[in-house]
Amino acid sequence: MGSLVKDITDREVDFAKWYTNVCKKADLVDYSSVKGSMIIRPYGYAIWENMVSVLDKEFKKLGHENVQMPLLIPESLLNIEKEHVEGFAPEVAWVTYGGSEKLEERMCIRPTSETLFCEHYKKIIKSYRDLPILYNQWATIVRWEKTTRPFLRSREILWQEGHTMHATPTEAREETLRMLKVYEDFQRNYLALPVIVGRKTEKEKFAGAEETYTIEAMMWDGVALQNGTSHYFGDHFAKAFGIQFLDKDNTLKTPYQTSWGVTTRMIGGLIMTHSDNRGLVLPPKIAPIKVCIIPIGEVSQELDKVKNILDKMNITYKVDDTDKTPGFKFAGAEVKGYPIRIELGRRDLDNGFTTLVRRDNLEKIKVDNLDNIGNVIVDTLDDIQKSLYNKALERRNTMLYEVKDYDEFKNIASNGNGFIKINWCGNTACEDKIKEDTGMKSRCIIDEEVDNVCPVCKNKAKYKVYFGRQY
Repeated sequence: MGSLVKDITDREVDFAKWYTNVCKKADLVDYSSVKGSMIIRPYGYAIWENMVSVLDKEFKKLGHENVQMPLLIPESLLNIEKEHVEGFAPEVAWVTYGGSEKLEERMCIRPTSETLFCEHYKKIIKSYRDLPILYNQWATIVRWEKTTRPFLRSREILWQEGHTMHATPTEAREETLRMLKVYEDFQRNYLALPVIVGRKTEKEKFAGAEETYTIEAMMWDGVALQNGTSHYFGDHFAKAFGIQFLDKDNTLKTPYQTSWGVTTRMIGGLIMTHSDNRGLVLPPKIAPIKVCIIPIGEVSQELDKVKNILDKMNITYKVDDTDKTPGFKFAGAEVKGYPIRIELGRRDLDNGFTTLVRRDNLEKIKVDNLDNIGNVIVDTLDDIQKSLYNKALERRNTMLYEVKDYDEFKNIASNGNGFIKINWCGNTACEDKIKEDTGMKSRCIIDEEVDNVCPVCKNKAKYKVYFGRQY
């Protein structure tokens, strides 16, 4: 029983090693000979499939359609938007040969698909009647990261990228914020992450965007994870690609564009927020398997009854009927993070009860009437979902700080992680100085009244900003 858990390093001792141990021991990922890329194993991929399923429905409710763009982008196409190219240049992987022949023009493996979408939009947008165009793509991208970690940073990334075109800047801005809200609601309600939402500074915004909005999650160790972004491009890309449409007033106009995306790093965010030293902990709403049934002794009749109840209630489950000891199976269920395990034991049943164990706090619940086990499970899953959110919120709030003095900022930063809120003048020089002095970068500008001067330069402040260290 102990070996499974003993193989997981305590997160208090080495958080990075703990994280990798959980990813591996819970059978979420494996490494391959492709350096910097991961194999997402069936259990890990099932979590991603659940995320895709929920988000895809939300996108379609709002009128978005899924498309598929090419994997390769010709260099000349990428170079049309200079600022965009410069932003991605260090991370681009290039294809220079097709078979044994050297290509006349090298191709990059898409790091993102703005240029491909824009080339296509130029062909299909002719009139105001063609707008808005609401497209989304579920795809793989490649970014040549120097330091990689499962789910968080990988050279090959599973993600979705929405790309929309609108007749007016007002419509495009509304779309940018609407999709940001979709992400925020999903992460709060399904992933149980108490995220902070705001706008990126000019220095930190997406290359080529006018405005970038971000979802910032705080991990158990107080480090930030950018867990989704939504960008307003204005007519920046459209002008570069010569996209125009004939408006109702019979004049040619340039459309306005948005882009928004999330990736498998949301799985990393789940692990680093909710899991513990015994292994994975998953919010029930996103867990592929909600219940693990462990039969102990001859309980076939009762097992069939429980399975039938769960089937009727559409609650996903698995039965661990391997020949390992009950203790080993309990530890395995904990490592895998199944929200509830049912210890279906002959002795307990003969004594008139069945035991459920919650994964989040290991609390044991006695069910006296097997006919009622489905209702107890539903209520317990709901309570686990809420409890995980509240526990994460409570921990996050212990690591939120607000300061008006720069020495106080540096003192907090030197003593650990967390998000520090300050007034900021808007000057990149002050942003750079904070990073240089403390290693903390701006996370997001938040919508709060500014009431003081910038603590770095003592000039009048324009914004309230959170700073923090990041993954």
